[in-house]
Amino acid sequence: MTPSIMSPASDALYVWLDIIALAACTVITRAGFLLLGDNVPLPEGVRRALRYAPAAALVAVIVPDLLPWSAGAGPVFDWRAVSALVAIAVMMVTRNTIAMIAAGMAALWLLRWLLG
Repeated sequence: MTPSIMSPASDALYVWLDIIALAACTVITRAGFLLLGDNVPLPEGVRRALRYAPAAALVAVIVPDLLPWSAGAGPVFDWRAVSALVAIAVMMVTRNTIAMIAAGMAALWLLRWLLG
């Protein structure tokens, strides 16, 4: 085992500088649009792309949880994916967000209760 080249004090300094740099990047990227307002107009292509950001973020959060794969085990059947399909079908038919949430949760609870 090789000894650490950096001392504990320099490790702590590195961590704190990292935290400060990441915080600055977060503030600049997230607050930049609010601080600049309409002073810097965005090109139409960027405006069009930003309209899809909320949907893309939602997909990035939900889809990995629904994928039927387990690490190293291959496909695994999961009731959450079936419930998501039920919710999608209800949304396509009713165009009602509350009905979609209720149908998806009801399907999940029912499948878990019936099939364990």
